[in-house]
Amino acid sequence: MFTTFRRSRFLPMTSLSQMLKYSYTIIIVLMLILPVTTILSSLAQSAQYDLMISNVSKTNRINQIVKTDISNELWDIVAGNRRFEEGRHYQIINSINQGLQEILETTSVTGNRQMLEVAGRAMNTLSNYVGRIGLQIQYRYPVIENEKLLDEIRGVAALVSDILEEFIVLEIESAERTNERIKTMVWVLAVFQMVTVLGVAGFAIFALQSVSVMINMPIKELELFSTKIASGDLEARADIPRIQELENLAVNLNTMAVKIRELIDMNILEQQNLQKSEMKALQAQITPHFLYNTLDTIIWLAEGKQYDQVIDITRAFSSFFRISLSRGRDWVTVADEIAHVENYLTIQKIRYRDILDYSIEYDPAMASYPVLKLVLQPLVENALYHGIKNKRGRGVLRVRAFREAGQLRFSVEDNGIGMTEERLAEVRRGLMADREGEGVADMYGLYNVSKRLQLYYGKDVFLKIKSVHREGTVVSFGVPQEAQNV
Repeated sequence: MFTTFRRSRFLPMTSLSQMLKYSYTIIIVLMLILPVTTILSSLAQSAQYDLMISNVSKTNRINQIVKTDISNELWDIVAGNRRFEEGRHYQIINSINQGLQEILETTSVTGNRQMLEVAGRAMNTLSNYVGRIGLQIQYRYPVIENEKLLDEIRGVAALVSDILEEFIVLEIESAERTNERIKTMVWVLAVFQMVTVLGVAGFAIFALQSVSVMINMPIKELELFSTKIASGDLEARADIPRIQELENLAVNLNTMAVKIRELIDMNILEQQNLQKSEMKALQAQITPHFLYNTLDTIIWLAEGKQYDQVIDITRAFSSFFRISLSRGRDWVTVADEIAHVENYLTIQKIRYRDILDYSIEYDPAMASYPVLKLVLQPLVENALYHGIKNKRGRGVLRVRAFREAGQLRFSVEDNGIGMTEERLAEVRRGLMADREGEGVADMYGLYNVSKRLQLYYGKDVFLKIKSVHREGTVVSFGVPQEAQNV
């Protein structure tokens, strides 16, 4: 039998987790763009400013060399205190030219570059004059001729010095303008940063409200649907929400309603004890209070914007029903039965986080073995509602599955309120009753599991109960390891 369910409002499917991821990504990108831009722009402007200051410092040092070192060096040569070949004049000139070239490579202002180029040509002229002094000394020109040429060199050096001083003034002015641009840029970026922060905050509020509406509306619809099912309207069907994480839940709830209808019809037609027992086990998994409480919890988490927990509990809720239904099969793997219990405890842990801790231990080698479905969860539920909830303080629930002596052994242990000896005897008598209701009225879950185990495995398989008042209870059973096909 194939059943199709209509999608809500014919809107495209949306993943809540993807939507949240995209929203967070947009917020992060928007928050990072301006800071990164500010940092990069500030670094660029600061680097340019530093270069200008460095150029001013280098030019000032070169200017001092031009003013004094060249003329002093050549005066010693012209005066006869030092031979021309021994002088440092060419070394000084090369050092000046190299420094000017370095400054030229880091200068971005066109006018300032042109001044450095003029200074470079003047240094070439000065270098030629120095060469002429060398020739005049070599050919023994009169000292007065050498002094005249030295005066020319001093004049060219003074010209270079004037150019460099003007360059320094212009470069300082450029640095000041750059500094003003940095200040202006910082203020502008600060304003844009504030605007961006306000925009991001507005977007975040809008996104959160949109997500909240998207979650709350379909959950309320599913709650209304569950109310109809609980009231006996098994023909009701839930629209498939446009939120991906809720799609499986809605489909499984619809499938649940269909299955319940089918099982009820089958029960009416066949009236067999085995089928009646299985139907009751399935109905025990989908009691109205469990549906109500779980959906109320999802709504509470959504209103509190705890979206990760909404996703977790929704997935656990969906998987819980999928395993409960198990396509009409009587048998499931041990891994699926354990997963069913874990889904149930995941939901209850979120609801009772202040009073409930649990652990699940099972031998992985058991994972593929078949077991009668829906035999562990009723025991866990019984331990929670009749043991841990009646205990003061935090309760601990332990589920174990292991192999022993050719059997698959299962146990559910709690440190809850426990039972008195009288109460324990009463419960044991109730499990031995031939019909439901002959024993203890509030032990339906234990009775159902016990009878189903005996119907499927034989009379030798039964529940063992140990309990100490105010210390806790252990419920256990073992089934044959040989198995039937799942």
